Amino acid sequence: MEPRLQRRVQRYGWDKAAKFYDDSWKEQLKPAQDKLLEMVSLKSGEKVLETSCGTGLVTIRAARQIEPEGELIATDLSQKMIDIAARLAKKRSVSNVSFRRMDAEELEFGENEFDAAFCSLGLMYFPFPVKALKEMYRVLKPGGRAVVAVWGERKKCGWAEIFPIVDRKVASDVCPLFFQQGTGETLIYSFREAGYRDLEFVRFQVSLNYSSQKQALMAAFDGGAVALAYQKFDEQTKEDVHNEYLASIEPFKKNGIYQIPGEFVVVKGMK
Repeated sequence: MEPRLQRRVQRYGWDKAAKFYDDSWKEQLKPAQDKLLEMVSLKSGEKVLETSCGTGLVTIRAARQIEPEGELIATDLSQKMIDIAARLAKKRSVSNVSFRRMDAEELEFGENEFDAAFCSLGLMYFPFPVKALKEMYRVLKPGGRAVVAVWGERKKCGWAEIFPIVDRKVASDVCPLFFQQGTGETLIYSFREAGYRDLEFVRFQVSLNYSSQKQALMAAFDGGAVALAYQKFDEQTKEDVHNEYLASIEPFKKNGIYQIPGEFVVVKGMK
């Protein structure tokens, strides 16, 4: 897909998914977010950048860690995601964070501005992941660090059939290289290409638990990457893709609960 079109698909797709995202993924993504925050090791008073902030699931936690003098700027391509995150910050009285809609491959900041930067499960969607990593590197201060979490290898992610199932119905090409950065040591190589040193690499498996068919379907279709394509389906097509997806995750159903395997990769690099 042409990069400009891919960004447009991502922007409006996540606008569609925004209102379903937290209910679909909040608990399931927490292990990756915990590891990312552990590795970035934020300190009070630091100036921090987050790209692909989504609905603020990591943002609020990170902002708390750099209080009272620290500043967090959170960016995302989706305005509706940002609106939800901003409301959450206001509700929780978090005043040291600001939100800006921005392309992570073209950051609107000067060089050497931030002590740390992180991106939680967003890099897979960028047309040019290394370019985004280079942009994070550019805006970091010397000695600053960047941490990125991505999904792992396709064969370790039991929900992965969602992409071919949707693509058979509509040529969405939502994220053709979704699993690339999580395969082997690709993310390590990307960090090196972007200029980082002293790299740390962690890969680990998790179980994504859903208590019902309804919740599993909402996560897959309404609250995730295929939301924009899914909106184009008529009711019969929706029923068909629901049945296909449920069949693909049936092996992971135990006592009425879906325990779908997943894998995350987290990498840290220094400037």
